[in-house]
Amino acid sequence: MGWQSRGRAGFATTGEKQYNTSMNQFLRLLLAAILCSLSMSAFAEEGGKKIRVLIVTGGHDFEREPFFKMFKDNPDISFVAAEHPNAHALLRPEKAKDFDVMVTYDMHQPISDQAKSDFVEFLKAGKGLVVLHHAIASYKDWPEYQQIIGARYYLGPVEVDGVQKPASKWKHGVDIAIEVADASHPVTRGLKDFRIRDETYKLFDFFPGSTVLLTTKEPLSNREVAWARRYRGAGVVYIQSGHDHVAFEHPDYRKLVRQAIQWTAKKG
Repeated sequence: MGWQSRGRAGFATTGEKQYNTSMNQFLRLLLAAILCSLSMSAFAEEGGKKIRVLIVTGGHDFEREPFFKMFKDNPDISFVAAEHPNAHALLRPEKAKDFDVMVTYDMHQPISDQAKSDFVEFLKAGKGLVVLHHAIASYKDWPEYQQIIGARYYLGPVEVDGVQKPASKWKHGVDIAIEVADASHPVTRGLKDFRIRDETYKLFDFFPGSTVLLTTKEPLSNREVAWARRYRGAGVVYIQSGHDHVAFEHPDYRKLVRQAIQWTAKKG
């Protein structure tokens, strides 16, 4: 008998039945809540392990499917893609908090004073920046961007500090021999010299203060083709390669981009 009172013939009374029904419902709800909590905790833990990446495009055509597949195949990250003219809105503080690294593959020129400030604040917060291929030529009239990425690409002839600079040059479909200049850096860890068919850039200014990661002796290219630097506490990496699917599907290029994201996110 214990604490339960029984009716005749050992059957539960109506009050007992109602109590037992309520208790069973409570236990089911409690179990569901526990399972839900465990599930959400596991989801949060999994999401917390991934690097949150903002990918910015616009201003230059590109092969979208193989480009984004390169990031979809990266198990280390989750990403949001934004295209100009809407991309700068995601650099506002209330949006930027959702990202750890920005990958730029744009060639956009207009940038407001507010967007400039948000861009710099993103980096001052210690978030990373990976600049790919033609993004070296973005914001040609914003000198600070050139200081951020460590180079200046000239879309046309221009005079700089009294020196006449010719337009930078490019050549697509070049078989480029790439040499690893710093095998000890986390971005190039495990990489060896490789070849890739890609687009070369030449006659752009390379600024001091960067760690050169990759070089080439290809005469149609500048010597430095990938480098890492610091800007106000942020890790910044530039990678010249990345014109089309040949690069996006190249295992060494994929490894380079993946490790650049990890290093700028301070996880490499």
